[in-house]
Amino acid sequence: MDMLRWEVVLAVLGVLVPIVAALYEFVFVGRKRLGYRVQMDTTATDAVHAQFAGVQYAGALQQLQDGDGTRLVDPSFVLLRVENSGATHIDIDDYAVLPDDRVGVRVEFPGRRVAGMVVTELSDDFLRPCFSDDSGLSVRDGVIELPKVPLNRSAHYKVLAALERTGDAGAGAGPQAPFEPPRVIGGIKGGVGNGGIQETRSQTGTPWQAVALVCFLVLVILGQLAFSLLGRDDTAAPLDCAGGKLTLTGSTAFEPVLREAAEAYRETCGEQDVTFHHDYRGSKGGLEALTSESKGRNTRILAFTDGVKRDDQPLLLPRPVAFTLFTLVIHEDAGVQDLTLEQIGDLYGGRITNWKEVGGADLPVRLVSRLSNSGTRGVFEERIFSGSRNLARTSDDCLTLLPGMPRGPLNCERGSTTEVLDEVAQTPGAIGYSGLDEASGRKDLRLVRIGGQRATLEAADHGAYPFWETEYAYTYGEPPARSLAAGFLRYLTNEVGRDIVRSRGHRPCVELRNPVLCRPDPRRPGAGEGAGG
Repeated sequence: MDMLRWEVVLAVLGVLVPIVAALYEFVFVGRKRLGYRVQMDTTATDAVHAQFAGVQYAGALQQLQDGDGTRLVDPSFVLLRVENSGATHIDIDDYAVLPDDRVGVRVEFPGRRVAGMVVTELSDDFLRPCFSDDSGLSVRDGVIELPKVPLNRSAHYKVLAALERTGDAGAGAGPQAPFEPPRVIGGIKGGVGNGGIQETRSQTGTPWQAVALVCFLVLVILGQLAFSLLGRDDTAAPLDCAGGKLTLTGSTAFEPVLREAAEAYRETCGEQDVTFHHDYRGSKGGLEALTSESKGRNTRILAFTDGVKRDDQPLLLPRPVAFTLFTLVIHEDAGVQDLTLEQIGDLYGGRITNWKEVGGADLPVRLVSRLSNSGTRGVFEERIFSGSRNLARTSDDCLTLLPGMPRGPLNCERGSTTEVLDEVAQTPGAIGYSGLDEASGRKDLRLVRIGGQRATLEAADHGAYPFWETEYAYTYGEPPARSLAAGFLRYLTNEVGRDIVRSRGHRPCVELRNPVLCRPDPRRPGAGEGAGG
């Protein structure tokens, strides 16, 4: 039996045993039970002959008289408690006697006769009429006869009897010789066992059954803890934890998520031989690497892209992973925090060349773009500025035009998201774009609102924010179910993977209304049309 099953067995036992114990005690064993308890059985003999101020007080007890005036020679006293010790009520019809018999319980005292008897305590005052003159309460032939008393749960009454030793107490029975215990005879219909009245015990401490049950539950908890600690490395699902090597490539915007998820996956599958290679060369570069290195078979490569593949790559299979937000970033000295789609089109189209033309500082506009194989650039071209695909690189240092370039918008290109952010932060008047996750952690640049809308998942889902895309994971054909590629993809969509994706500012596709398409609600307005160039 494997570790997971042992934990299930312990959990089931921890639930079932207390339930069975409760049912056994309160439904089966304790359902209907009539009990008695001898709370006192003692003589009135002065064992130590104690005197106080010349008076022997014990002698007063030895001067008790029988009903005919005869002094008791060897008196004793018995206090008997009769109680409902079950879980249901006891009615007068429940007593196991003939219908015309008014007596429900009889008490005998071997070796002693009853000199006097009184009912001393009632748990409820409404029980008093049950002991009236015609109730059946009597002493007959040395036997105390108690009436059929209806008892609610936990109800009781007590009987105090004064007794005298008789000649049949046994040869050599001295004044301090012990008596046989009282014999209580009675029963109820449908009671525990044969229905007879049962002797109970006063609980002055914790019952051993309760101690045993607590010890059992403690052992169950300790067993589960031991299995959890000792079997921590073996508890992962076998399909999700697979050994081998896997290369993660493609989108630089999604790189932080993949690096964190790969490390968490490695920790989760501790004993597995797992190796991740990271080679983030942009979305298009990742797809090209996946295609060229596959050679007609499943490989150990996963390519992540901002958006879909080209039509001429039919063997690459996409899986929507996350709904990703992008943002425009600007140098903090530009003095601009909000741009419309039209203004963005004019900036990248060369019609606005100074930030003062849109209410900003007197600084020339410098564009920092991604390379043409970048998925982030593809998203920008599709959703924000469709003319950027014709935007030529005119500068290397983002400050001066290359020789022979015509005057126009100064545009430089960088190969990764981090390089774009660093260039914008150190170049006055620069503007660029990147994934929201990486840009949000930078304090040396500003995030630009588009049409008054901040980059939020809610704004994008309502069609108010246009700069977003679906992040896809691509494989060359269908990877084997037990392969590292398949296991890691499943990991990205389970609870831990979703937490990592969400913590980086993305929304897991499985949480959207349409996880297959992984895009905003199609019934809502569109996410906005790209500005023309």
